Amino acid sequence: MSLEEFVHLTAEYIALVINLLAILAIAIGCIQGAIGLTGLLLFKADEDKLMPVWMSFGRWLVAGLTFQLAADIVETSIAPTWAEIGKLAAIAGIRTFLNFFLDRDMEGIREREKAKAEAETV
Repeated sequence: MSLEEFVHLTAEYIALVINLLAILAIAIGCIQGAIGLTGLLLFKADEDKLMPVWMSFGRWLVAGLTFQLAADIVETSIAPTWAEIGKLAAIAGIRTFLNFFLDRDMEGIREREKAKAEAETV
C-alpha cells in the first residue's frame, strides 16, 4: 500500500467516524426533543416551558451540523476530481447556511428569555 492510498483510507475512516458522531448528536437531540415535547403536550404546558426544549434541540442540531461540516472538510481533502470537490463545497455551504440561521434563531430565543427574566425581576 502506497502512502497516498494510506492517507486516502485514513481520511475516509476519519470522515466516517465524524459522520457517525454527527448522526449520534442529531439522534440524541431528536430523542430528547421528542420526549420533552411529548411531556409538554401531555401536560398542556405553556410556551415558557417549550423554550428550554427548543434550545436543547437546537444545540444538538448545531453540534450535528458542525460535525458534518468537519467530515465534509476531511472528505474534500481527499476528493480526486473537481466535480466531487464542487459537490462537497455545495453541501458544506448549505450546512454552514443552516448552522448560521439556527445559531441566529437560538440567539434570538436567548435574548427573549433574558429580557423576560429581567422584566420579572423588576
